Amino acid sequence: MPNSYRPDQIIRPEILALSAYHVPPATGMIKLDAMENPYPLPSVLRDEIARLTANAPVNRYPDASAASLKAALRQALAVSDEMDILLGNGSDEIIQIIAMAVARPGAILMSVEPAFVMFRMIATFANIQYAGVPLKKDFSLDLEAMLAAIEKHKPAVIFLAYPNNPTGNLFDAGAILSIIQATPGIVVVDEAYHAFADASLIDQLSQYPNLLLMRTLSKLGLAGLRLGLLVGRPEWIMQLEKMRLPYNVGIMTQLIAEKVLHHTDVLLEQAETIKSERTKMNTYLGTIKGVEVFPSDANFILFRIHKASQIFQALKQRKILIKNLDGTHPLLENCLRVTVGTSDENSQFCETLHTLLSETV
Repeated sequence: MPNSYRPDQIIRPEILALSAYHVPPATGMIKLDAMENPYPLPSVLRDEIARLTANAPVNRYPDASAASLKAALRQALAVSDEMDILLGNGSDEIIQIIAMAVARPGAILMSVEPAFVMFRMIATFANIQYAGVPLKKDFSLDLEAMLAAIEKHKPAVIFLAYPNNPTGNLFDAGAILSIIQATPGIVVVDEAYHAFADASLIDQLSQYPNLLLMRTLSKLGLAGLRLGLLVGRPEWIMQLEKMRLPYNVGIMTQLIAEKVLHHTDVLLEQAETIKSERTKMNTYLGTIKGVEVFPSDANFILFRIHKASQIFQALKQRKILIKNLDGTHPLLENCLRVTVGTSDENSQFCETLHTLLSETV
């Protein structure tokens, strides 16, 4: 093969150095690794969706503006008429749109560490420099360090998840507002886990001209549809819309999401059940010797345990799949993350973990 045809001669070195985002196979497993809602939609609603999609004109392109879906989202999420909405194929696409839009030479994308891994990965994709500011040991925002980093780097954009992934905690809202005020660029607050947190900065959009808010329907029970949205002032959304690929939200996503958004009570009831199960899991895990459980306002729980990687593998052998974070960041040493599943799934996980630890004592 001639040198000019080799990937390492053509593809950017920082891409060659990356590892692809790994999604492990989960067939036959109790799947508690991806922050999904474990509950299906009610059968009556599924029947309505089946009839709706049976008549969908899949031979035609979807509505490029998704006007009807946006109207449903605006009502369901109580989005002010002063704000516009941009839709993405999941939040990932929105993060990428923003990163590409601000990637001037020398521009910096900033987040905290540890944070959602795609903030850092997408910075690499978009060829924009990345700066990560470590959280404190208790995973709270280090406001002093953040303000110093803002002063030093003058970031074009800061991404902050509220609650944070993978730690599960809500950052201090006052600290976030201080960061927004100090930042010369935009601040994107990712509220992917909003339904489990009883907290939001959506009411602050009118107060801060550089604030944008991201949401997703994935954690609420529609992960398979891949729908994310960005809410912000029209002057920002208008520019970012130029980066959105045409027809990025398919017709099935538009039809099903709009239908389900007219039944948000179903999703919110499921979210309440998940929160109740989260409390039970937190309590149970807290009684197991050798397990340090961190507070969570999301639909998952982070915990620290001796020989985490071995425990992760042992759970996997017993057909229980969670997320191993050991080795991904110094603050996450010996940490594992488990999604809150159904009552039966959570019981099986907790009992299996307890048994494994009893065997290793």
